Amino acid sequence: MEQYYYNHMNKPQQATYHSIFVGVKNLSDEIQVPAFSGEELYNIFFQMRLDHPEIFWVTNFKYRYYKDSPNLIFIPEYLFEKNKIREHQKALTARVEKLVRPAQKMSEWEKEKYVHDFICENVRYDKLKKAYSHEIIGPLGQGVGVCEGIAKAVKVLLDALGVWCVIAICGNNPEKGIKYRHTWNIVKINGTYYHLDATFDNSLGKDHENTEIRYDYFNLDDQQIFRDHEPLIAPVPHCNDAFRAAHTMKGICLNLGFDKLYEVSAALTEQLRDREIAGSEAMYQKVAEQYDRLTAALKAID
Repeated sequence: MEQYYYNHMNKPQQATYHSIFVGVKNLSDEIQVPAFSGEELYNIFFQMRLDHPEIFWVTNFKYRYYKDSPNLIFIPEYLFEKNKIREHQKALTARVEKLVRPAQKMSEWEKEKYVHDFICENVRYDKLKKAYSHEIIGPLGQGVGVCEGIAKAVKVLLDALGVWCVIAICGNNPEKGIKYRHTWNIVKINGTYYHLDATFDNSLGKDHENTEIRYDYFNLDDQQIFRDHEPLIAPVPHCNDAFRAAHTMKGICLNLGFDKLYEVSAALTEQLRDREIAGSEAMYQKVAEQYDRLTAALKAID
């Protein structure tokens, strides 16, 4: 599991993050943490929940502070009674284990596609925006969710499958008629970062009773995603352009006369140029095989 936001905090922030994390996992009523301003405390809590979307039972908090004290009391606001939380925890743990079991032996790319397709086939976008639709209990337990709940579900499933994944979030833009923040994921597949917006593909695939799974927002780079997504409100890794990388390799191989690697990298370049994902995993494997053979041959010359 990638604790991306935790890893980009300073030590006092990490200490507060850890205390809140342990406290809400234990369903504590009050948690003592180092004193921060209300805004700073909210940001730490918010980013902890982006790192840990499996914590679906607490969505807000209050706090109590004392003059001249180096600490304050963090008071979680739980969505359900504690016994009900435990029931939901048990049910969702079993649900996640069952869902990921068929994908355990797949490649990273296949696991990502498996999770993406599950969302597109089994989750309905919840326009009523019920409270649980913002948490994994919506998509995974009720089959409904908004972008936040869907992105959290994607992370929980990919975490369980060992695929690097974080949650990205952008701001609203009233001037463009964008009233709400939007949430999606960034994944790392075969060492390359990509944007994955399962919510947009889910919505596109169900327009006008169309049941086709869409891949318009599957593994995009920064330039592609920000054509219609607002700037991020929290920093995440830059997503490299896979097409540009494949195109560069093709040109180098052509110039140096590496014919076999050129052939497979050229095929992959054309596949990515058209934004076709079907068959690209097999093409990538062919590129990797030819690359390994070429580097082994060059090393043998030395």
